[in-house]
Amino acid sequence: MKSILITGAGDGIGLAMAKKFAQNGYLPILHYYHNQNAIQLAKELNGIAIQADLSNISDIERMIKTALQELHHIDILINNAGISVTGLLTDISPEIRKQIFAVNILGAIECTRLLLPNMIHRKAGCILNISSMWGQVGASCEVDYSATKAALIGFTKALAQEVALSGIRVNCIAPGVIRTHMLDSYDQQTLQNLAEETPLQRLGTSEDIAEAAYYLCSDQASFITGQILGVNGGFVI
Repeated sequence: MKSILITGAGDGIGLAMAKKFAQNGYLPILHYYHNQNAIQLAKELNGIAIQADLSNISDIERMIKTALQELHHIDILINNAGISVTGLLTDISPEIRKQIFAVNILGAIECTRLLLPNMIHRKAGCILNISSMWGQVGASCEVDYSATKAALIGFTKALAQEVALSGIRVNCIAPGVIRTHMLDSYDQQTLQNLAEETPLQRLGTSEDIAEAAYYLCSDQASFITGQILGVNGGFVI
């Protein structure tokens, strides 16, 4: 059975991806930090839930070690976990900034680094990074978030070239405005305005991202690597 490790799988996009891949025969390993929904979801999907703080290298090492002990190999890694803080750059404290970079980009890099030897040994594997359209164009009052998501795009392109000869593909999805808990602080009028600003006239769903993720990780996308797929309803073109 093929296996997949998804970080930040407790809700939203991560949860939708876990369900999509499980429905298609994958055994999912669901990473979570605080959101224990992943535990129940893992039971429902006959998968495994592993808690880890992605800003802590020891936690990441334990997670990857546990995953490989349980399944011996991981076919797909999706670096989905991310945090965001809204505010002017001058108002964000150094501690919060370090946390955003630690989780959003350094956590993804370390998860990838620790899994790569197993994939290289098997000469097979797929890595998918979940960035953001703000990583492509930037967003006012989300400077740190935008910077980390831009870094994920650069990471994707560079790593894709580095591991291609080992039979490993690396791609990236840049979601647009997706209706997840990250939008919970927005009022209804703001959400309506965002939908109207989107050329397709609606907000995206977690399932929209899950469908794109499944395609990019499937055999149908076997000649696609190093690419950034915008799933944003035309918000950024």
